[in-house]
Amino acid sequence: MGTLDDLKQNVIDGNAASVPDLVKQAMSEGVPPEKILNKGLISGMAEVGRLFEEGEFFVPEMLIAARAMKAGLELLRPHLAAANVKAVGKVILGTVQGDLHDIGKNLVGMMLEGAGFEVIDLGTDVSPDKFVAAVKEHKPDLVGCSALLTTTMPKMKTTIQALTEAGLRPSVKVMIGGAPITEKYAAEIGADLYAPDASSAANRAKQAVL
Repeated sequence: MGTLDDLKQNVIDGNAASVPDLVKQAMSEGVPPEKILNKGLISGMAEVGRLFEEGEFFVPEMLIAARAMKAGLELLRPHLAAANVKAVGKVILGTVQGDLHDIGKNLVGMMLEGAGFEVIDLGTDVSPDKFVAAVKEHKPDLVGCSALLTTTMPKMKTTIQALTEAGLRPSVKVMIGGAPITEKYAAEIGADLYAPDASSAANRAKQAVL
């Protein structure tokens, strides 16, 4: 097994201590940063997503793997920038106004990073105006809104309306998710994408920007 295979396996196993060392090792072997990203980190997270979808992995395993991937990505990021490697797309994420839940959102953010996206996380309790300001500033491809409470779900619709009123709606795709959210609700409020979990969020986001 080569260094990249080791790196991929350590991401899958969630070995956050070993992943940065393997990234360094691959770099010292002269492996291009983009290859380390794609063949090591991203391919590891893709396998984690597959295991999750097949019911072999659960949220804790995904979180541990995502943290390991993130540890490697932080080390690799300056080298990717220096090599002018572009992200697949840019995503703004936030839990909607009135909702303070962030575990699902954080996992989605990590899975999106693991799929090669640049992620701007606005945190929790994000007002429609804050989403609008962030879209103006960062010009993302996607806006991801999360809600765990049925009482805060209407804020997703308000956020989409705010983006429409600001004239920004045609330039971004809106993805929504969270425990009470359904495909039907996404269609009702005019969202472009619905993701039932973090793994499908990463896959659907990728399909949306390709």
